[in-house]
Amino acid sequence: MKSEKKFLFSSILTPSCTLNNIHCTSKKRALEIISNVAAIELNISKNIVFNSLKTREKVGTTGIGGGIAIPHGKLNNSNSSDVVGVFLHLEKPIPFDTLDNNFVDLLFAILVPSQKCTIHLHTLPIIAKRLANQDLCRRLRSAKSNKELYEVITE
Repeated sequence: MKSEKKFLFSSILTPSCTLNNIHCTSKKRALEIISNVAAIELNISKNIVFNSLKTREKVGTTGIGGGIAIPHGKLNNSNSSDVVGVFLHLEKPIPFDTLDNNFVDLLFAILVPSQKCTIHLHTLPIIAKRLANQDLCRRLRSAKSNKELYEVITE
């Protein structure tokens, strides 16, 4: 039987891409913040990232419920081969067209180069399952700093 490797959040998420208590009032602004952070990490245009996220949101919402969204996008115009995660905890929940119609305050975005597209098919359910843990979400929401938020999500 093939042994499955344990997915490590730290393999796609860095401390610089983990932001706590972010002021944000709309879904569009949340995607812009994610795009700005990811663009710096990937050394690409923030417009490439934003357009990727926006294109995916047009297909259907990535707000999965319980105050959580997992925006994701495929980067067709990127020379980077890195998969990058961005994790935001918002100061106040925002409308996000979620499946349960609740507002969102925890966003774990994943950006994948087109040549590694199958990675996100494996990663998204892992992220969703991890964020379905109510105790974990309570700890994420009570984190006092970017560092603490990163430590909790990657433990």
